[in-house]
Amino acid sequence: MDSDLANYRVHGPTPIGWDPATLPNEVVDDEGTPLRKKGFGEPDPRTPARRVPDDPGVEALREHLRANNGIRGLEICMPDEVERAARIYRRDGFVVVRDALDEQHLALFREGCARRLREILAYPGRDGRKYMAETGRLPHRYCYGTTSGSRQMMHDPAWTSMIDLPTTTPILAEIFTTDDYLVWGGGGDLSLPGAIEYQHLHTDGVDAQPAGDDAERRLAYFRRQGGDADPVNSFADLDFRTQRLVMDRTPTGVTINFTMTDLTWENGPIREIPGTQTATQPPPVPEEEPEWMRLSTLVGAPAGSAIFRDVRTWHGATPNLSREIRALPSIEYSAGWRGGSGSQKTMPYEIWETLSPHAQRICRFIRQEPGVWPYGAGVMHPLTSGRRAAYEQDAGGKGEVTSVRTDPRSAGTAIRLFNRDHDGGY
Repeated sequence: MDSDLANYRVHGPTPIGWDPATLPNEVVDDEGTPLRKKGFGEPDPRTPARRVPDDPGVEALREHLRANNGIRGLEICMPDEVERAARIYRRDGFVVVRDALDEQHLALFREGCARRLREILAYPGRDGRKYMAETGRLPHRYCYGTTSGSRQMMHDPAWTSMIDLPTTTPILAEIFTTDDYLVWGGGGDLSLPGAIEYQHLHTDGVDAQPAGDDAERRLAYFRRQGGDADPVNSFADLDFRTQRLVMDRTPTGVTINFTMTDLTWENGPIREIPGTQTATQPPPVPEEEPEWMRLSTLVGAPAGSAIFRDVRTWHGATPNLSREIRALPSIEYSAGWRGGSGSQKTMPYEIWETLSPHAQRICRFIRQEPGVWPYGAGVMHPLTSGRRAAYEQDAGGKGEVTSVRTDPRSAGTAIRLFNRDHDGGY
């Protein structure tokens, strides 16, 4: 193993990253072939010309970010400010809560992130490139969930230990207005030093107009928040504006990203566009994105924070011009009214047994049966071909993998694998 990969951390200075052989906006296909083709991935038209720290374009961008990066007056809550955190979340589509991880949990998550990234980076790039990029993703950016053969990280205790925390569970219950929500999975993105491109703005889910029982369940959640809707009316009886408000106030999912290091102007802080969780139009494409959106980042969120995100809110990664890895591992929660629809059995029964009673209940739809290891779990690979092979080897005839080229207006034009367990779940 390369000495750089053998001894590094996901916080503090690191020799990882800044590979000048990897061209700006370059992506790779299923098999790792480098491509520079518009429409495959979402290129950043304003990126510097070279992936080196002293490139004039990099230096100019660094000075611009030093002077301007970050949401002015970013509100950061303490874990015991439950109602305030929920109010900010409903207003903005996200909220930062500091001190969500104590020293022990932060150390556990840092170790897990470093360990799994080491496995991802173990595959060298082609033609002198230091690293194999993740299929369809911009250079020096990876996702723990999508590089996992099972599509989730629910087989790793570093992730599952964060499902039910005293600092996050009360806020989730306040946001969902119930403790009967569900766990969908976990993953989270990261950027290496030298990720000079902006990731395009996108959402993590599109909210469809509800109907039938789903609509009535969402309306019940809305009423528990104190929403002004006549108790004798069904969802179909409501006027358009009230129906829209019901949808706005009942998120389909909440993702919590945990900060492994302080988010600074320089190390690729996530950007969030306030209020866009209610938007029905798609985010602007990179060529049309205004500069204020590129600078709408969560600079100032300290290590150990929890970033609660409505999955519908426009967001994206930003350039990491520092010398440290910026990792934001995540746990993904789903509204209880969805009833586990689309869940996949990615959590080993043996891990499920170690969870708290509350965590066991909200993970019931992703728990695998005793003695059955989740298909593909434990294999980390940057290429879809490698993950596909791992899943198919484990599943045999009991599962299948589908490659989907995602909508560029949401998650970006990229290839994603969706695993289907024939015994139940996706």
